[in-house]
Amino acid sequence: MTRTISVQPDQVPADSKPTLQAFTKNIGFTPNMMATFAQSPIAFNAWAALLGALSKSLDVKTRDSIGLAVSEVNGCNYCLTVHSFTAEHMAKLPANEIILARKGQATDPKRDAAVKFARKVIETRGQVSDADLKAVRDAGYSEANVIEIVALVAMYSLTNFFNNVFDPEKDFPAVAPAGTI
Repeated sequence: MTRTISVQPDQVPADSKPTLQAFTKNIGFTPNMMATFAQSPIAFNAWAALLGALSKSLDVKTRDSIGLAVSEVNGCNYCLTVHSFTAEHMAKLPANEIILARKGQATDPKRDAAVKFARKVIETRGQVSDADLKAVRDAGYSEANVIEIVALVAMYSLTNFFNNVFDPEKDFPAVAPAGTI
């Protein structure tokens, strides 16, 4: 059950409207999470700026796989529905790859290293080992890429925490709840 009111797009604060309208145009509808988040122009626009910047990092399959791994660890069913949908329809990941990503794995060796590292970052709250860093670097990720993986973990955690707190109505196809795969 939702724990907040999801406002209509025309009810959001004026400072959130341009960002929300851009998302609505790009996605084709206004997700409940965004309409809820947009009630705080400061938080919403900061998140949107981070999302926009990080959408230029790595590749879409790796980003979506990291989103799935982080959302699974954080138990965010709303984000799991979103990332499963985008992974399938935008990143073109098959169902078995979506399940693997939720478990912190991938069939592609380089992506597997990134997803495993991201999962380690969230599970250990950033207290990764030297071996964890070495593994992701040895897979071919530059120092900048490793920083981007950490930033993606933080960004996905923000939306996970937001959705876990407020529990907006899900508007993407349901998936098995976190921890049940």
